[in-house]
Amino acid sequence: MKKLLILMLVFATVMLQGAAFDKDAKFRTTKVHISSDKPLSTGANSLILDIKVKGKAPKDAAVSVKAFMPAMPGMPAMKYMADAKDLGSGKYKVKLNIAMSGTWQLHIFITPSEGKKLRVKTAINF
Repeated sequence: MKKLLILMLVFATVMLQGAAFDKDAKFRTTKVHISSDKPLSTGANSLILDIKVKGKAPKDAAVSVKAFMPAMPGMPAMKYMADAKDLGSGKYKVKLNIAMSGTWQLHIFITPSEGKKLRVKTAINF
């Protein structure tokens, strides 16, 4: 019985660590669902952004993402910017190279073919 309990705890720990990434971000009428097939880690990460502006997918929008970590004592500020690829239906794929674990600020810039440029702010932590 004791071995079975230990085995179940190990299995549960492995499953929690292998969970994919999911997060929602919002600013006024703009909503962005951020997801990844794999957990976030140091190095290259692919994120899928599902964008809705006033409940609809933006058409022909240019999307870019800035990931940054402010300077801290003994460590300079870090920043990475990337343009997202349009997958259609309001979905965009962006590849971010995150230098280290910790809390990173994300700014998602959405420039629709018509109208104002939008920015949605959020943070990721791993």
